[in-house]
Amino acid sequence: MAQKAADRPPKETLSLWTREQARLKARVVDRDTEAWQRDPAFSGLQRVGGVDVSFVKGDSVSACASLVVLSYPELKVVYEESRMVSLTAPYVSGFLAFREVPFLVDAVRRLQAKEPGLVPQVILVDGNGVLHHRGFGVACHLGVLTGLPCIGVAKKLLHVDGLKNNALHKEKIQLLQAGGDSFPLTGESGTVLGMALRSHDHSSKPLYISVGHKMGLETAVRLTQRCCRFRIPEPVRQADIRSREHIRKTLELPGPPTPRSQKAQGPKTGPEGGSEEPTSAGGPPAHRSQGPRTHLEAPKPGSQEQQGKAGR
Repeated sequence: MAQKAADRPPKETLSLWTREQARLKARVVDRDTEAWQRDPAFSGLQRVGGVDVSFVKGDSVSACASLVVLSYPELKVVYEESRMVSLTAPYVSGFLAFREVPFLVDAVRRLQAKEPGLVPQVILVDGNGVLHHRGFGVACHLGVLTGLPCIGVAKKLLHVDGLKNNALHKEKIQLLQAGGDSFPLTGESGTVLGMALRSHDHSSKPLYISVGHKMGLETAVRLTQRCCRFRIPEPVRQADIRSREHIRKTLELPGPPTPRSQKAQGPKTGPEGGSEEPTSAGGPPAHRSQGPRTHLEAPKPGSQEQQGKAGR
């Protein structure tokens, strides 16, 4: 029987979460902090991470938290951990991190303890960073708690500070002609909150990149694009594929991995931009993981449609 998450938390809890976000936001660093970030070729960057939380269809409590580490620039998976978790916090717009980040922080800490040589030098997060109602999305939250550089990679535009997916925004998207083309996401306040990026030549839909922690926006955009074999950057794509495959095998579901449900069982457009169009895992099955697996080779990519339709 499907489990249901707790009801919306009381106002006291939401107030506590708001204060915690404000406290942690003061620790966000929105500039390049590492030598490899300042090198146009990213010389010195060897490991990029990706995280994802996938949900069991019809069950808002059971989920799978996945951390993968890929070599750079080869983008081969060298480490993965996928674990089933039980969510304790409900989905609340603007507070996705309190539902998901504790499990991702635990995964990073386990890696730091067991395989410190494989700890990623940067993590790409399926969600927003400073592009958030209170300027502190899930990518910022994870970055501050782990101390690692993080990048927010959202698939849908969060409507904040006057940003809207209106006719003008769509016209700007049409001007993105090739992979690497981008334009700034400037709010009504005049603040540049992120960048819309055409990540791949064959992708017509942009990604929305924002600073998470310990990295400037321009660097975040360049690195994200370099991590894209398809529309979705490979670290995030592999974390998504492997987390859903782990759910399928753990629950002994028939056939290929089921399409991931809406992010956190929430509305189509969540506060962290994590509720994206459904994807199917496609391609060769990922490794089954009951715990961390190291020095794995990523499934060899096939066509874009076979690989989760990530290039749409």
